[in-house]
Amino acid sequence: MTDQKTTHFGFDTIPEDQKAGKVQGVFSSVATRYDVMNDVMSLGIHRIWKDAMMDWLAPRPGQRLLDVAGGTGDISFRFLQRAGSGHATVLDLTEPMLVAGRKRAEASQMVDSLDWVTGDAMALPFADASFDVYTISFGIRNVTRPAVALSEAYRVLKPGGRLMVLEFSQIPTPALQWAYDRYSFNLIPAMGQVIANDRDSYQYLVESIRKFPDQEAFLGMIRDAGFGQAKYRNLTMGVAALHSGWKL
Repeated sequence: MTDQKTTHFGFDTIPEDQKAGKVQGVFSSVATRYDVMNDVMSLGIHRIWKDAMMDWLAPRPGQRLLDVAGGTGDISFRFLQRAGSGHATVLDLTEPMLVAGRKRAEASQMVDSLDWVTGDAMALPFADASFDVYTISFGIRNVTRPAVALSEAYRVLKPGGRLMVLEFSQIPTPALQWAYDRYSFNLIPAMGQVIANDRDSYQYLVESIRKFPDQEAFLGMIRDAGFGQAKYRNLTMGVAALHSGWKL
């Protein structure tokens, strides 16, 4: 009898093959209120973080972007606006998130430059060397095996292509991390109940942040996947972090 592989779903330990379905359940539940909750949970700061991501990324005209776990299109919209011309593919495991994204005003304005694809970060439905840029924002901590997702990112990027990951991270100052934990665990699930009528999904989201590797550990994973010139920048004292790497 072989031991079944396990992973974490928030603070729970579950069979590895159940995580994707549970994550889909979370995001299907919150899809229609996802953008509103992002504003409430982060006090609007997620917009500043995403703009900082674009500043470092510096999109260029004609580039092809793959935005994995792209949800309702926030990153793709910003990328196309900055690039001026190009193409963005929004890939997400959860169809209701993509449906919500297609209903946004920006989507209708950029319809000729956008694709919306339901798919898995660990098995991307694209050929090798298909994209100039790969982004994943607040999504990789929900992937069952992040190392596999990073390997897939490397595979689908063209030589010279850029990886950029925006994710919640760890505050290096213990007292500030303690204060942030109190906010996260006490207020965010309660706000999820009020705004999205879904406390459990936001409890999971808070727990999943605590289970994700810290900045240095995740930087090592990016290097292990083959990326060069890998670096990171903390945002808001480390509440979130941007990681960058290149397929050299």
